Amino acid sequence: MTDTLLPNGIKDSGGDSSYFRKGCNPFAQTGRSKLQNKRASLNQQIIKQMRMRAGAENLLKATSNNKVKEMVLLELSYVNANLQLLMGQLEGLNSSVEVYQNTQETANIPLIALGLKETKEVDFSTPFKDFILDHYSEDGNSFEDEIADLMDLRQACRTPSRNEAGVELFAKYYSHLPLMESRFFSPNRQTGIFFTWYDSFTGVPVCQQNLSLEKASILFNMAALYSQIGTRSNRQTIVGLEEAISSFQKAAGILNHLKETFTHTPSYDMSPAMLSMLIRMMLAQAQECLFEKTALPGIRNQFYSLMKMAQEAAKVSETYDQVHQSMIQTPIKDNVPLFWSTMSQVKTNHYRSMAHYFVASALLDHQLGPSDDEDQQEKTLSQVYDRLPEGRSPLDILKNKEERERIGKAHIRRAILGHEEALRIYGLCHHLNKLEVLEDILKASHQRSLNKYSESDSEEEFTDYTEAPDIISKTEHKAEMEVPATTKVKVTDFFQRLGPLSVFSAKQRWTAPRTIRLCPEDRDLGFTLKGESPVQVVSLDPLCPAAADGLKEGDYIVAVGDTDCKWSSVSEVMRLLKDVDEEGIDIQVVSMMESNPPMPTKSATFCGNLPKTYSMICLAYDDDDKNPKSRKVTKKSSFLSWGLKNKLKSASTLSLPTADHSGALPWNKPCPTFPSSSSYNNDSSLY
Repeated sequence: MTDTLLPNGIKDSGGDSSYFRKGCNPFAQTGRSKLQNKRASLNQQIIKQMRMRAGAENLLKATSNNKVKEMVLLELSYVNANLQLLMGQLEGLNSSVEVYQNTQETANIPLIALGLKETKEVDFSTPFKDFILDHYSEDGNSFEDEIADLMDLRQACRTPSRNEAGVELFAKYYSHLPLMESRFFSPNRQTGIFFTWYDSFTGVPVCQQNLSLEKASILFNMAALYSQIGTRSNRQTIVGLEEAISSFQKAAGILNHLKETFTHTPSYDMSPAMLSMLIRMMLAQAQECLFEKTALPGIRNQFYSLMKMAQEAAKVSETYDQVHQSMIQTPIKDNVPLFWSTMSQVKTNHYRSMAHYFVASALLDHQLGPSDDEDQQEKTLSQVYDRLPEGRSPLDILKNKEERERIGKAHIRRAILGHEEALRIYGLCHHLNKLEVLEDILKASHQRSLNKYSESDSEEEFTDYTEAPDIISKTEHKAEMEVPATTKVKVTDFFQRLGPLSVFSAKQRWTAPRTIRLCPEDRDLGFTLKGESPVQVVSLDPLCPAAADGLKEGDYIVAVGDTDCKWSSVSEVMRLLKDVDEEGIDIQVVSMMESNPPMPTKSATFCGNLPKTYSMICLAYDDDDKNPKSRKVTKKSSFLSWGLKNKLKSASTLSLPTADHSGALPWNKPCPTFPSSSSYNNDSSLY
């Protein structure tokens, strides 16, 4: 019963020769576990306050006493104030990105990770046992271990480890959900099982009997876990950057799968608008890591390399600008933490300024010499700009030293202004002020641009009003959504003892098992068999003893004597029946009944303590419950002679800015991609 919680290396009772990944200790005192525990506590407080508010509003509608109304209105004001405070604390948790960062390096701009959705415990025991007895006519108590394993697996998903093992844990439970739905969730009756999940942004609970909410929430948490793996990666190494890129792309792929598969989700964090924004944010962070991967070995101080990096930086800026624009749209802006939109705005300005700095360096530090390829440089410069100042051409700028310096200085001025804007926006958000490493990077970038400007400063600058043109974004490696293969893993049904799912499912109805006495006459039992498992009676002789005892054509044989035959093939059932003597043998059969028309896929939903009705439709559901192909068999004179013919067959570098407090670092020397900050050291180890 507890196999699912054992460490790796212990086989689970599901029998699929794989291993369960145990959940982490929910009481572990690490940074992320503390954060998740605070989230769970806030969710409980929010639902308590919402219940109080609902009660007060109902009382306000019911009473006509003015004094009572005054007291209720006063109470409502307190409750609403408490809710605002709790929502603010929840926003603070979503803004706590520092605990998700890698502890080994502190020289990169922090990235944003999604927090896991919280859920309540679910007890499958009594409903499943009752359903097994009522629907499958079997003793539900004999499935206690299987039910306990399923509950343990779900419980472990509440505290996954922040690595691939945690993703596998989610994937395994997600793969069990369609099997569980086919076994126990009939379209004609409700199980009485309620799944409660809390919105990760607002803390508002959503409760449904429909398994679609469970599936969607597991997918969201899988994407959130990938985002946490990405932020935890060591971005000072190529391997760590590749892990971060892959993780963010997988997070975006899962979120897109969630958006396209499930519609009308009652939880706002899984609404199409919110998911679209989250997908953009994950891809933007993947693009940022791709830029860092290109810059990690060092940026060669050459004309072409600098122009290429300028367009790469412009691409990162463009993606973050799109993220920011989606975050400030109604109603997303009312639910997304201010920290997120501010961070995206800071990065938009930072990387745009970095692009202008690279173009300025290429124009100011390099002159067109006799040995340089004039045509190639002209082509490169023309591809960087979408437009040029009036009366100027790329070749004029490259050949004319004064023009080259004038345009270069214009770029460095735009870089300085952009860095100043990033620092200004940074100072407006108190959550950002906690990230000292981000401040170090912004200040170092600003100082580097000031130094470059002072190197080429002259008195004529006061009369120069040339404006630098915009830089066209371009990348050689665009971040793409990636759906990981682990979203669907092969698992063995916990309840396979109930029989093949193609027949013994919740949507099929059949009679209770009937006992039939088989007595052969001249070694002929009076019928033939077809199908795979379970086998089906066909070509029944209406005058044989079995027919007289109640056997019908189309019956499924579920037991021969004391042997369970739900999973037996035709040849295996034949072996059990071929040596039946004159005394005969008892078999158990069931008959399929006509199913009632299915009910609409609607379920009662309680969102924010207010009853509503939602239709949560799964658009991309692969229905495996199809009857297997049946073999067409003609009537034979002897059962044994028929069986013999029908046995089954078997088959030199320029680095990005750093915060060096001792002074400016030389550009011809390899150095960390971004500044390190000794004060940025948080406990963000695994649970």
